[in-house]
Amino acid sequence: MAENKMLKFVSVPRDMPEKRLATARREDFQEIYAEFARDKAAEQSSRCSQCGVPYCQTHCPLHNNIPDWLRLTAEGRLQEAYEVSQATNTFPEICGRICPQDRLCEGNCVIEQSGHGTVTIGSVEKYITDTAWEEGWVKPILPARERPESVGIIGAGPGGLAAADYLRRAGVQVTVYDRYDRVGGLMTYGIPGFKLEKEVVDRRTRQFEDSGVEFVLNCKVGEDISFDAIRGKHDAVLIATGVYKSRDLPDSDHGGVIRAIDYLTASNRKNFGDDVPEYDSGELNAAGKKVVVIGGGDTAMDCVRTAIRQGATSVKCLYRRDRANMPGSQREVANAEEEGVELVWLSAPKGFECDANGVTGVHVHRMRLGTPDATGRRMPEKIEGADYLEEADLVVKALGFEPEDLPTLWGVEGLEVTRWGTVRAEFGTGATSLDGVFAVGDIVRGASLVVWAIRDGRDSASAIVNYLDQSASAGVAAE
Repeated sequence: MAENKMLKFVSVPRDMPEKRLATARREDFQEIYAEFARDKAAEQSSRCSQCGVPYCQTHCPLHNNIPDWLRLTAEGRLQEAYEVSQATNTFPEICGRICPQDRLCEGNCVIEQSGHGTVTIGSVEKYITDTAWEEGWVKPILPARERPESVGIIGAGPGGLAAADYLRRAGVQVTVYDRYDRVGGLMTYGIPGFKLEKEVVDRRTRQFEDSGVEFVLNCKVGEDISFDAIRGKHDAVLIATGVYKSRDLPDSDHGGVIRAIDYLTASNRKNFGDDVPEYDSGELNAAGKKVVVIGGGDTAMDCVRTAIRQGATSVKCLYRRDRANMPGSQREVANAEEEGVELVWLSAPKGFECDANGVTGVHVHRMRLGTPDATGRRMPEKIEGADYLEEADLVVKALGFEPEDLPTLWGVEGLEVTRWGTVRAEFGTGATSLDGVFAVGDIVRGASLVVWAIRDGRDSASAIVNYLDQSASAGVAAE
């Protein structure tokens, strides 16, 4: 009887890939986790309990077939494991690096709930896809047949690229327009290299180019090309711009008070070797400064960990709730603390102290958690008389993002928006008020997680294929 290679969670403890020492990783922007070795990946995969109802899969936005590729990895069938992983996820190697597994798949693992420690799903996902690249299993997309229809995608971020992948596999001709000079959106300019080294994105870009996807970069819709021109050139259009308008604080227009997206973009550009005057001047550089980051999500963690690497003299993060109620990944918080960041819980900005050279400090409200709101989450309340001044030479606002006013920016009539300013789109398909125009969910909901953008991009692409099929059928019937 063949040996059962699974259900080893009782005898095999949970183990993560080796993590570089904090003192070493503070000095560069390289990824902090090493790669699993083949035997270690198989060992950790063998801990999976192969649940009849896999909570890891149901709590994954992409509903990845996690138990299946864990079993294949445990059995040494890595190419099959990669193929199963790729079937539902355009970027498994990227999700394996940056997806908040502690809140999604790993956080809902059955053996984690039973006290045995979760399966290290993300690390195995990263390993099998990196192995696929090394072994040459990742090939350009070759559809069974080419279709004559073309789709224009506005936005080369994770949602737009996931849609491009799906559409090319269906044989549709794809052109992707983006305002930036590199492909990847958030993955290229928002996420630091210590979480996602940029060659990982670049090799996917090369795969898309080899698959026939055309990229039109440095192209601002409404300025360099009109939305109507894109619409007239293609049989359908997908809006996949993401959300880049930063939420703001009152009276925060001071020197040294900057937006997270500007700060992270400058850092990433500098690491690419670009000329970044705002970085060189010190405007978007934390070197030698007391840094305060305001916010509690993953973007805030990206900012504080970037500031440490740039040589800040101190880095503090203000968040108005406590550790248990912060929205960011607990794993990222732990990494930040190891690297020397101080998390200041139950603290919210009241205003700024400035002199002729810019900001010198943040006036801070001490907070406490009060009664729950309609969602059950306890609301922060100010503690009267407990304010204080936090010294700062650089303040980074990491408060989340809002949608841009696309109909106005692009001069589009008839593109309806919701009361929140997001593009109004049909749930599940992304169909908008304009015929043949769709929008991926990350702009509909404003979700910031890459994994949600991938899911929504694939869903919208599937709806576009159905739309093209119906249009083709209607054309045949008319003839």
